[in-house]
Amino acid sequence: MTRTYRSALVVAFLAGTMLAGCSEPKPAATATPTPAPATPSAPQPASNPDVLRFRIGTLDAAALKDGDIEAANDGKTFAIGQPADEVNALLAAAGAPTDVLHLSIQPLLVRSGARILLFDTGAADAAFARAGRLPASLRAAGVEPSQVTDIFISHQHQDHVGGLLTREGALAFPNAAIHLSAPEWESLKADRDAAALVAAITPKVATFQPGAAIIPGVVTAVAVDGHTPGHSAYEIASGDERLLYLGDTAHHHVISVQRPEWTVQYDMNAPLAQASRRALLQRAADGKLRVYSVHFPFPGLGHIKAQGDSFVWEPEQDPAR
Repeated sequence: MTRTYRSALVVAFLAGTMLAGCSEPKPAATATPTPAPATPSAPQPASNPDVLRFRIGTLDAAALKDGDIEAANDGKTFAIGQPADEVNALLAAAGAPTDVLHLSIQPLLVRSGARILLFDTGAADAAFARAGRLPASLRAAGVEPSQVTDIFISHQHQDHVGGLLTREGALAFPNAAIHLSAPEWESLKADRDAAALVAAITPKVATFQPGAAIIPGVVTAVAVDGHTPGHSAYEIASGDERLLYLGDTAHHHVISVQRPEWTVQYDMNAPLAQASRRALLQRAADGKLRVYSVHFPFPGLGHIKAQGDSFVWEPEQDPAR
């Protein structure tokens, strides 16, 4: 995402969701998770269509629908500089619409012992999305916001951090440590448009170095360079089972996967992001990794398969396993 676009999104976010004039933030280096008020029992199966429960080994997990983004297929956001006929043919062959590019928004919920983990927080009431359903989805999965112990932010764009604050500017998850990479945190702190967000979350921020094991044996960061200064995917493990949370490595289930070198407006360093995208997709295909994409069609679970010199997305047919 370009700096201008990112700043515009943050301005919209600040206008609707944050309080100005916060006090000087405290150092973040010593932030630790605040224990949840009580260890909740495992949630009962939800009938809410915005929740899909599944397992990662012995871990309970759920896809939580927050909303949707619709981007015009006009060559200004995705596939920049590519012939329209070629883009449309690629989409049509995959059975996708050619007028609008649909992006879902679904943060990921994982239970690991007494810890309740949330990966990204959705777009809240961002003007560019039809979103804000995460709180209801979370409760439908049997979790109150106060019970979340750890939040893992892939990067600073509003459709991933929008749900960190309430409309009144308070912490939406008051007992959760907020994990994000050190480069990403430094970039966010340097953005004057994000001053209120930074002030509000600073006491809860716990930074990590790119690629760090954040919860040893459970959550490991995966550096994916180029989208933002410290963009991270996450590998979630349980025994021999693995789930790769892509973050914004790939936005669209057709264009991003089948043409990883096509330029995306959202990438701050497009050439670097393109190389990183291909590398992570190759890793997922070679390792037959189970993948979770926050922006692919709900629930975003599936696999990346090699196809010629590129790839194709195969959604999981029975994710509630």
